[in-house]
Amino acid sequence: MIKVSLISLGCAKNLVDSEIMVGHLHGAGMQVIPDAENADVVIVNTCSFIDSSKEESISHILEAHEQRGLRKRRRHQKLIVAGCMSQRFAQDLPGTLPEIDAFIGLDQITQVAPIIESLFAGSGAGSPPSPSGAQGLEAHATGRSFVTPRSTFIPDFDTPRFRLTPRHFAYVKIAEGCNHPCTFCIIPQIRGRHRSRTVESVVAEARQLVAEGVKELDLISQDTTFFGMDTWDERPNPRTPVDSTRGAALTTLLRQLNAIEGDFWIRLLYTHPAHWSDELIRTIADCPKVARYVDMPLQHISDRMLAAMQRETSGAAIRDLVRRIRAGIPGIALRTTFIVGFPGETEADVDELCAFIRETRFERLGVFRYSQEEGTRAGKMPGQISPKEKDRRWHRVMALQQEIAADVSRTGVGRTLKVLVEEPGVARGEADAPDIDGRVYVPRELPVGEFAEVTITGFHDYDLLALPAGARPAEFKVAKQAQ
Repeated sequence: MIKVSLISLGCAKNLVDSEIMVGHLHGAGMQVIPDAENADVVIVNTCSFIDSSKEESISHILEAHEQRGLRKRRRHQKLIVAGCMSQRFAQDLPGTLPEIDAFIGLDQITQVAPIIESLFAGSGAGSPPSPSGAQGLEAHATGRSFVTPRSTFIPDFDTPRFRLTPRHFAYVKIAEGCNHPCTFCIIPQIRGRHRSRTVESVVAEARQLVAEGVKELDLISQDTTFFGMDTWDERPNPRTPVDSTRGAALTTLLRQLNAIEGDFWIRLLYTHPAHWSDELIRTIADCPKVARYVDMPLQHISDRMLAAMQRETSGAAIRDLVRRIRAGIPGIALRTTFIVGFPGETEADVDELCAFIRETRFERLGVFRYSQEEGTRAGKMPGQISPKEKDRRWHRVMALQQEIAADVSRTGVGRTLKVLVEEPGVARGEADAPDIDGRVYVPRELPVGEFAEVTITGFHDYDLLALPAGARPAEFKVAKQAQ
């Protein structure tokens, strides 16, 4: 039996790709193990969004290669690089990283098992020969790159998958690819054009996940608000104006997911401000299972910067959208991200951004330093800003948000809210997505993977302290306070 160890890097969308690979490896009778030391194959599923993610990916690749060289009893171990970095640098990596046995792209994640078997075929390592599923792959193996130039794959509800998240929450990829022209972003070149799953496919997957005990469905794609818009020409009446159907597929999906029996949350991640509609706002307000949380990366508020980034929206439109969302969905928590240090950004642009953040008081906010990426239009723009200045602007915005976050947390003290217990002593509320937002520290007695009603008793930076609703403080010790 071939033993495989997989290292998954990057975002939740990459994690779903890793889960699909593990599902196919299990289906092929291979054993997936956590430790690379005892594996016949090590797969590094890479990220390549910005420079820091590329550096992390290369670091893991080189470390895996170095460790392989130290293991004499695993001299036949194969090293495979998968994911975004393979897809992005398909032509360059085989020559620059000769120590890698194979490179696979985004369309090969369902072929990972036969690719592995083709690498062992004829190696004398005692592994079984390639099955019929690997036919046609051996010809590519000598060049070691299996990457196809344009990614078109999208999973379905019955795509084999082994979840790597805790039992109580799951990521549901509703679409793949991106059609947006953002000048700073390389993703459309890596993951291809936007392609949506059908509503029926997503609902079928969600039903199965809820039946398995999942308490939170996190809907993801490059732009979840574009879901279904790539198929608008398939409307029953093609003469209907586009704007009247805009967002219809997503609102239909949310209403059908909300109708599934059970106690669970539906969380909407990675939305784009250009594709929101009043109907989407009404739908979220009408659906109690949809978490009062919206992840909407805005990137900037200055019209100059939004135009240079080609964000397909304006500062005025963003301000109006935020107003409408907050008015239409009581209790909503808004999460966003901004970019500082974009080429040509001035101090006045940063001043405007800070004023907007101070005025809007986002419940959750992250900031990226602009990364000059090869192959993007922004990477060739004049007015590139020094790393030192990017750092200064980043610290300025984050210091402001830290003050706002503390005020937001302070206003929550005394409130009762529903939380999902993640691990002993740690939970999340509706305003906190997995991995990226704050935590609610609770007594360790609360059952993991279940919902609980708690009352907020205090806060610490971005995190909250809480006790079960109605409990007396002397009865419990909150995990954070015990540290």
